[in-house]
Amino acid sequence: MATIGWVERFNNRRLLGPIGNIPPAEAEENFYAQRDVLDMVA
Repeated sequence: MATIGWVERFNNRRLLGPIGNIPPAEAEENFYAQRDVLDMVA
């Protein structure tokens, strides 16, 4: 259970400086949202 908790925190809650101090999960959501908007424009 400790490993599962660590993996969840590592993937969803830690802040990453190179991507603007946001969690990786949020960065992924932003990426796909931006990609979907660009697909609709094209």
